[in-house]
This record gives sequence, structure tokens and C-alpha cells, in this order.
Amino acid sequence: MKYILLPDDKQRNLTFYLAMEEFVARRLDEPDAFFTWQVAPTVIYGRNQVLENEVDTDYCRRHAISIVRRKSGGGCVYADEGNLMLSLVTAGDDVGFAFNRFVTMVMLVLRKAGVTATGTSHNDILVGNRKVCGTACYHLAGRTIVHSTMLYDTRMEHMTAAITPSPAKLQRKGVESVRQRITLLKDHTTLTLGELKTLIRQTLCDGERRLTPADVAEIEAMEQSYETIKL
Repeated sequence: MKYILLPDDKQRNLTFYLAMEEFVARRLDEPDAFFTWQVAPTVIYGRNQVLENEVDTDYCRRHAISIVRRKSGGGCVYADEGNLMLSLVTAGDDVGFAFNRFVTMVMLVLRKAGVTATGTSHNDILVGNRKVCGTACYHLAGRTIVHSTMLYDTRMEHMTAAITPSPAKLQRKGVESVRQRITLLKDHTTLTLGELKTLIRQTLCDGERRLTPADVAEIEAMEQSYETIKL
């Protein structure tokens, strides 16, 4: 599996990385491709979710937290520089197989990091009974994109205030709050975030492919199809 590199180290908006996934799926001939990324504070909600039911937009406005709708399904997540976002683009139409493969890959990395993790039927990854990594995907013709938020560290006050699931939804998960449902990897491993990123790449990838400035320009054009909520 090839690790996809950008031609520079610039941190971009979340919509760019979602478009980058789509570019890799539509334009590159790699059967399996993977990359990690990080973003400034952003709430990402699924294609089938109602914004007002999931996000405190006033809080996001006051704290300069961007809001983006992704093309995949699944629940609402918060990301910032303390989280690690993971993207897998793989050939094939079997979404269930891609999900299972992704979860297995992440659990392998976590075991190497000294963390005992388990997967769930909803494609979440747990440490103990708390979520440390959630996944979502969407399917293009002959290609499946699986992406994930790995909670290494995060500004917990933003996560708990910006995301507002209903009490009924939390009760179905058997918890009373977003904070009670999750845990952070920094509390379970001695690896720094940088060391974890290196471990992921060394464990899962056997080569790399660097994109060109022309590729970046095409990704930026694709980026326009992703919806950013104006606050």
C-alpha cells in the first residue's frame, strides 16, 4: 500500500483533504492508498445528518470552529490539531470488507503501540469500553474510501460543547455525555503523536507516492463540491 504525500508541508482546510481522498480514488491507479492529516478545529457531520440536531452552531461561531458536511454517512465528529485523521482508498465494491480491513489495520497499529483495542459492529475502535476511533466511508465506482478520526488528544471542551447529540442518542450508547463515551490515546501509550504517525506509516505502507502541484490544483477544484457552513 502506498502512502500519499503532498508536495509541501502546508496544513490545509478539512475540505481539501476530503477532496484529496476523492482525487486519489478517481485519478490515481494505486489499488491501495493511505495518508494521514490534521486540521484546525472543525466539526464534520455526515451526509444524512440534520445540522441543527447535531451541532451547536453558536458555540462554533464564537470559537472559530469550522463546520463541514462530508459525503460519507455516519455520525458527527470534532477534529483539531491533537487528533489524527486517517484515510484509506482501496479498489473494490465491497464496503463491508473495506471497513473490516481498515479496523483490523488500525488495531494492529495500536497493539504495536502497546494499546489493547477492540472493534465493534459499528466499525468503532474501543479501548476498554470507550471509543478512541470512529470510521465512516463512501463508495465510488470500483473504489471505496474509508476515513477515521483517531483521538490522540483534543480540546475536550470544544468537543463536548460543539457536538450536541440528543439525550436519546446517548442513552442508546449507554452513556450520559460525549465525554463519558470517549477516551484519548495519549492516556494509553507512551508514544508522542509524531511517533504514532511514523508507526502507522511504517506498519501499513510499503512505499510512497508524491503528488505534484498540478495534482494539488485539481484537488482544489474538487474541493468546491464540499459544503462548508458559513457562520
